[in-house]
Amino acid sequence: MISRIDLRGDALPEGGALRDLLPRAEFDVEAALEKVRPICEDVRHRGTAALIDCARRFDGVEIERVRVPAEALERALAELDPAVRAALEESIRRARLVHREQRRTDTTTKVVPGGTVTERWVPVERVGLYVPGGRAVYPSSVVMNVVPAQEAGVEGIAISSPPQKEFGGLPHPTILAACALLGVDEVYAAGGAQAVAMFAYGTDECRPVNLVTGPGNIFVASAKRLLKGRIGIDAEAGPTEIAVLADATADARHVAADLISQAEHDTLAAAVLVTDSAELADAVEAELKTQVAATKHLERITEALAGQQSAIVLVDGLDEGLTVVDAYGAEHLEIQTADATAVAARVRNAGAVFVGPYAPVSLGDYCAGSNHVLPTGGCACHSSGLSVQSFLRGIHVVDYSRDALAEVAHHVVTLAEAEDLPAHGAALKARFDWKVPQSK
Repeated sequence: MISRIDLRGDALPEGGALRDLLPRAEFDVEAALEKVRPICEDVRHRGTAALIDCARRFDGVEIERVRVPAEALERALAELDPAVRAALEESIRRARLVHREQRRTDTTTKVVPGGTVTERWVPVERVGLYVPGGRAVYPSSVVMNVVPAQEAGVEGIAISSPPQKEFGGLPHPTILAACALLGVDEVYAAGGAQAVAMFAYGTDECRPVNLVTGPGNIFVASAKRLLKGRIGIDAEAGPTEIAVLADATADARHVAADLISQAEHDTLAAAVLVTDSAELADAVEAELKTQVAATKHLERITEALAGQQSAIVLVDGLDEGLTVVDAYGAEHLEIQTADATAVAARVRNAGAVFVGPYAPVSLGDYCAGSNHVLPTGGCACHSSGLSVQSFLRGIHVVDYSRDALAEVAHHVVTLAEAEDLPAHGAALKARFDWKVPQSK
């Protein structure tokens, strides 16, 4: 059901050589570009008409408009199961607690008397948030995108999610209800690359945005790559990943259940166990066979666990295990070891770290307060998950008096001439009758 990679006995290779030994899904964004390019161009030139055609071609639904009517949002919230509403409200509450603490304050540094540099944190003016549809319903992704944007102070928030045939061409009602709960009334029934193009170019219904965030399939990722520059993006999200670093103290039932929980997302989802215990590896394999057989999405989970992106990796010890998980750079990393807190503190590369037996990834997906929009494909070695910072821009405000400029002018002129940019220096000389005062 799941393969093994045995890295015991010899010294682990370094850098890329180690990464090449580890399991990873094939996710060729570049190859998908040629498929999404004409879709994006069509939306650019025909706007809403192109989006309506895409809904017919890709989603099998006939729609007359792309923007979701306000009454549909109100109805979805009114008809939402009370238990689901309570769970979403608690998820929102916890997410606000965490993300509110991420707010930044402006800082002013006095460089010299009369010379200051202030860093101002300014929210992006308008954002487009993408919420996937398809195999599963993701109201939690509404929460994870909207809350940090709101806490950052973004004024214009638009959400897009694929139209659903079952619901008359509207996004899933639970997604609409989550939007209503969060006070977002600008929602569009558009999915895939065409939704990203709508946000980038704008239509008669949707004004262009400055930034697009949110997870999606390979076509969403390709459209983000294609349109990056015209819009800002958070990341090119790939298939979801879980890595579990565990030793002999771990409970095989917990480990197996957590691997299955992420394999449930997609046939390309990655589930990786890194352990120095062959006995635990055997026990987890046995648990996988038992637990997978009892799951609702048996075929999808089986294919994900059997794929090249999933494996049990055997190592000599926890030090080697940490080296492996840092090289892997998982979206979600669970630490199920003795003294898990200390081990977790040594992790350098992960989108989010879940410590001990009572912090499963599922908690982070919904109600930990953390964000579940995280870097995939090993990008955790250089990128962070979605946060308030994702929606802010730092602007340096430089304020110098005449005396403060005079004190440093000769250095500016010297450096400008060293770089063969004499006009830079001339801009300073012009302020002092072409005579640059020397510092005392």
